Parts: sequence; C-alpha cells; structure tokens
Amino acid sequence: MTQGAGQGPDVRTATLRDFRVPAYVHETGPVDGSTGEAAGPGDSGKLPGVPDDGYTPTQRDLPVINRGDTVHVEVQAMPEPPQAPSGDEHGPLYVVGDVHGYLDELLAALQEQGLIDAEGDWSAGNARLWFLGDFTDRGPDGIGVIDLVMRLSAQAAAAGGYCKALMGNHELLLLGAKRFGDTPVNSGAGTATFQAAWLLNGGQKTDMERLEDHHLQWMARLDAIEAEDGHLLMHSDTTAYLDYGDSIEAVNDTVRETLTRNDADECWDLFRKFTKRFAFRDESGPAAVRELLDMYGGHRIVHGHSPIPYLLGDVGSEDDSDGGGPVIEGPHIYAGGLAIAMDGGVTMAGKLLVCQLPLDS
Repeated sequence: MTQGAGQGPDVRTATLRDFRVPAYVHETGPVDGSTGEAAGPGDSGKLPGVPDDGYTPTQRDLPVINRGDTVHVEVQAMPEPPQAPSGDEHGPLYVVGDVHGYLDELLAALQEQGLIDAEGDWSAGNARLWFLGDFTDRGPDGIGVIDLVMRLSAQAAAAGGYCKALMGNHELLLLGAKRFGDTPVNSGAGTATFQAAWLLNGGQKTDMERLEDHHLQWMARLDAIEAEDGHLLMHSDTTAYLDYGDSIEAVNDTVRETLTRNDADECWDLFRKFTKRFAFRDESGPAAVRELLDMYGGHRIVHGHSPIPYLLGDVGSEDDSDGGGPVIEGPHIYAGGLAIAMDGGVTMAGKLLVCQLPLDS
C-alpha cells in the first residue's frame, strides 16, 4: 500500500471483526482480485504484500444486498418544509450518508426531513443539501439515485437553495469499470482490473446497462471535498486527501485533472486511496482530524464511507435467528467530537441517514 506523503497507514483496530460477506452472496469462495474469478481452495483472497489497513480494493469489502433482499419503505406524509432563519440568505444545511442504490429508502428519508414532497420533488426552498458520495453499487437502483440527485439539484437551484454531491470511492469505481473494463492496472500487489473490483464490491449489471454519458460526465465533475458553515465535508474517513493538494480547491482540481487524463493506473491509485478508512477512529483519530482541519479549514469533519456499525465494532450477525442487526438511530460523533460519521449502514439493514447540521456533541 502506498502511503500518503509523510503519513502512516489508516490503522484498523485489531478487535474489530474483519468484514464478512453474508451467506446470501452467490459466490461460493474468495475471489481473485486480478481476475474476478473464484479463488482456489488454497487461496485466502488476500493479496500478498498488501498490509491489512481495513480494506483492499481487490478484495470483498462490505456486505452486498441482493435485489430480493431490498426493503421497500413506504413514504409517509411530509412535514412542514424547513425554513431559513429570518434575514439569512442561506437555508438550513443537511447532509446525506451513503445511499448505495437504495432509492426507496432515500426518498423516504428526504421526505421525513421535509426536503421533498410526496412526488419526490424539491420542497425545501432555500435549504442546502449535500450528498457525501457512494450513490451506486450493492443496492438495487444506483442510476435512479443519480437521476434523483441531478433532478433535485436543478429544482433546488430554481427555488433559491441547492443540492450538491461529493465524489465517493464507488463513483470512482464505476467510472473506472466503464472506462477501463478489464484493462490491467498496477494495484501495488500485481495486476487487477476495475471491472473485477467493481463486481467484487457490489457492482450491479443493471446500473451499468443504464449508465449514460450524462451520468458519467456528472460523476467525473464531482468535488472531492468541500466546506460549509465550518464543516469539512468529505466522503472517506482518511487523510489521503492531503496527497492531492494543500487547499480544497487544489484537491478538487487535482482529482478532476486525474480523471480527465484517463490514465488507468492513475485512476486506480486515486480509487485505492479513497477506499482507505478508519483514520479518525482510534487514539490517533483526533490528531488525524486536526491535520485535515488545519490544512483545509473548519472545526469538524463530516464523512460517509465507513458504516457506523463497523466504527462501533457492532456489526450484528447473519446467524441471528430473529434477523437482528445493527440498530442505528442517527449519526455517530467521535474523535473527541471532531468527526461525524454519516454512513448508517443501509446495505446491512441499517439506516440511510439524512440530518441537519450542526449536531450537538
């Protein structure tokens, strides 16, 4: 694993369970990261020479929910739309955690907060809404999620607010799978392909079939990091952003330029660094957060990427007879109050989180 300039790895906690893939995933064994094929009986699925820092992008990562396992959420009656404070040109600020194709759950969560109406249209006036990335993979309708976010962006702008989105590692993965397919890339531990990694990490063939040029252009132009009201918004809980610039503008420009060059190895390295996680979780977490805040500004980081059940070490069990799993009530504030995790683990029967900032410590 290539480390960031002057940085150590994003260290995982030894007591946390390794990511397991539940029994409902169809593959019967580990998958070779370079080919996407099932590994032989003597293979562990771990690539030699790659330190275990919580996630290797050529291995399975988090549980994959199949279409038959999708929970359909009924959209309830909408509350009163959020109102901006008197005399304030900006409305209230909301953030959305990882969606991963769960369109029904997203619609329900947005309506519960009064951001959309029963028809799924923007109803929040000049409110501000940020998605923290990972719109596709694992769930049933990633393209439907992207279409919704694009439509809400236009509707919110017309109403005096805005709806914006950040780049997640799964956007980079889908872009790579579409652009480069089975082209070998240097993974740092031999060869791999974007196509194999995408399928391994929940890529949905129906998303690929429905993917159009305007979706690709939209994803490729997303910012990687932004600041709002003293909150530093990013997808991944990693310090790898520091590798790409000493300002928010520089990071975003570097990421976009990397994607524009269309070099498979460069894009893979970008994707690989954005898959790092857990930098803010352990004793060194507050210092890692401060390093980012000192560089880019703000007083608190808000991120997605690492599901809260894994941050808490509470992943539930696929063997529970009552189907019990992680119970997520809301965002997780940690690292001495400096970080807010927003991935409620919707792919593991958790909760798709939409919340208004600021949050109390």
